[in-house]
Amino acid sequence: MALASGPASTPAELRVAARAARTRRLLSGPIGPTLARMAAPNVLAMSVTAAVSIAEAGFAGRLGVSALAGLAMVFPFVMLTQMLSGGAFGGAISAAVARALGAGDLRRAERLALHACVIALVAAALSAVLMASFGRPLFTLLAGARGEAGGGAIAAALAYAAVFFPGCFAHWLCNAMLSAVRGTGDMATPSLILLLSALGSIPAAGALALGWGPFSELGMAGLAAGQVIAYSIGSLAGLAVWVSGRSGLSLRGAIAPLSGALFADILRVGLVASLSAIQTVATIVAMVGLVGRFGEPALAGYGLGARLEFLMVPVVFGIGAAMTAMVGACVGAGDLARAQRVAWTGSLAAGVIVGGVGLVCAFAPDLWLNLFLPPEAEASRAAGRAYFGLVGPFYGFFALGLALYFASQGAGKVLWPVLAGFARLFVAVGGGLLAIETLNLGLSGVFGAVALGMLIYGVMTATAIRMGAWGRP
Repeated sequence: MALASGPASTPAELRVAARAARTRRLLSGPIGPTLARMAAPNVLAMSVTAAVSIAEAGFAGRLGVSALAGLAMVFPFVMLTQMLSGGAFGGAISAAVARALGAGDLRRAERLALHACVIALVAAALSAVLMASFGRPLFTLLAGARGEAGGGAIAAALAYAAVFFPGCFAHWLCNAMLSAVRGTGDMATPSLILLLSALGSIPAAGALALGWGPFSELGMAGLAAGQVIAYSIGSLAGLAVWVSGRSGLSLRGAIAPLSGALFADILRVGLVASLSAIQTVATIVAMVGLVGRFGEPALAGYGLGARLEFLMVPVVFGIGAAMTAMVGACVGAGDLARAQRVAWTGSLAAGVIVGGVGLVCAFAPDLWLNLFLPPEAEASRAAGRAYFGLVGPFYGFFALGLALYFASQGAGKVLWPVLAGFARLFVAVGGGLLAIETLNLGLSGVFGAVALGMLIYGVMTATAIRMGAWGRP
């Protein structure tokens, strides 16, 4: 199979040759070193993205406990936007481009990139409309059936959502374009753009939220505005990479009538994969609703614990994005055995890394909680300690299942990871309700159900793939 032909002499030919060389590495390079080299820039960029979330929580903490509680309510939906745009649909875009290149079809890969941007625009519009229509009743519900979480938290959540969701076009477009670039095997360029976007959002959010320098103090709305501004600039940078042909995919090659078959190539994986992101967020949202019954301080403490759990998603994504491209290229070339070896190598590494973070927080939760909570917020601190003590040791299972989900996107086989996600949701929410309503176990019972759900998610996903969910090589 010829991935490039003739000597490369012009800049355009050099870019195409570089893209072809990256594809060859996906298909035949040593798995461990290749995966590590591809994942490293992603992990760096995602770590900085995690730092944005940490800074955002710190800024909210300076605005008060109500702001932290409000952030706990809106944060799962912000993460859903990021998980769908960068993970579910982003992974589907990367996988589709990688499969096309693995099969030697450059023209199809270029056209897929354009279709990805159309999908992103429609999804962003839908997100904005849904939040505008249902945000207030949703946050009121999450504040607790008996209203203990208070109107301050609801107002804070609404103020953040009113800016972030109309501006989420920036996140969707940025992630769509960068995901197409990842499908070519180029992890460095998207990672650099995301890293710079994330770094820019921290001072922007602080200045707008807290009124640094000449800026007015906008509170929660300022936190959201910082992200929207930074990712808008990232979208422009992603467009520049595409227009320049730097990635080996040309905009000229993408211009053609839209094709239902190309939309289907992305959507058949992206829509099913989105269920995994929705399940993860639905689990957290349901827990927010349950914890909200115990009052605003408990909600603030749990929100900080859940925030670290969510921050593990970008870390796993850093490895998972590399696996998606490698697995997709190998499946496109018909080498299922290599695709499976890639999946196990990357997923076990993700489980060990994230599991280590969970264990540290289980034994020393105040290392995290004291970053955000003032000395007098002992009730919130107690809730956070209870969460980490019970859930932290099971982070590794969550990471294992999530990493195998990203690998399954590359294979185009996401059914079992999605089913495992439903099992996690059922156990966490059903077990939490049972703990409160029947067993009177309080917050500890809710957190125990969350931990059991993580265990089932990881074990079920790994077992299904080990037993042949992708087929036999």
